[in-house]
Amino acid sequence: MTDSLPEITNLGYVHLTVGHLERQIAFYKEVLNMRLHWKEGNSAGLGAGGSDLLRLTEVPGAKRVKRTTGLYHFALEYPSRKELARALARLRELGYPHSPTDHTLSESIYLDDPEGQTIELYILTLHRGKMSVVAGNPVFVRTDGRPATGRDPLDVADLLRARDPVEPLDGPLPSGTTLGHINLFTANLDDEVRFFHTVLGFQRGPVSTNSRMAEVGLSDTRPHIIPFNTWQGENAPPPPENALGLRFFTIVLPDAKSLSEAIQRVKENRIPTLDTPEGVLVRDPAQNGMVLTLSR
Repeated sequence: MTDSLPEITNLGYVHLTVGHLERQIAFYKEVLNMRLHWKEGNSAGLGAGGSDLLRLTEVPGAKRVKRTTGLYHFALEYPSRKELARALARLRELGYPHSPTDHTLSESIYLDDPEGQTIELYILTLHRGKMSVVAGNPVFVRTDGRPATGRDPLDVADLLRARDPVEPLDGPLPSGTTLGHINLFTANLDDEVRFFHTVLGFQRGPVSTNSRMAEVGLSDTRPHIIPFNTWQGENAPPPPENALGLRFFTIVLPDAKSLSEAIQRVKENRIPTLDTPEGVLVRDPAQNGMVLTLSR
């Protein structure tokens, strides 16, 4: 039995509790150009026309609870710089608040939905530099040797030049857009690294103790799949049931053998599992939910 996940493992969709389903659907359709795949009762699924990237379930009166674990942001990875530029131009056209950021290893745009859930839109740019950890702090260096902070202002004008001026800004979210990563609030970095690396089988990534953040990936060319931090407080509690935010996200294994092995490692570590219609639900040490499943 292998103790690591295959590199072609993917994230599938993120499932959120929302307070106002119709308002949230309208936002994701109109601002991010998602397609509504289905709507049944108090739930809906959206994405780029293929498998769902986002599922929403309404709990009327649900509130966002601070100083708890849960979802920091989910990140949509665009298939090209041209498409990320179109997303940026759409936000500017609508006048919707957003924060373009240059992470050196990615070009990113951050925004919040109407209920305060942060979203990242990005492309990976691993060719532009490297990140290491020195004395507990992240250190970024560009390929030309210049230092970077990892949170520099994005060159918006340069990105916008990549846009196809003929492509309509209200066109649908492009096929090939994926759920690139999930960024979690957790309670303890060591416990989280142990769970995602030793138990689930992700590749261990850098741990920045002074910045109180760490991450796991799938390979050197697929890093930063699940980053996490303790910015809500060391030993932060999980949110109460039916709070706004994360219900679970899915981890999609490429074959039945890999899925079975991952579930076996979970059970060998005496971590509770729950069989659901979507797959096998597991919770990390901070009680963030994830479902192990196969592509459908």
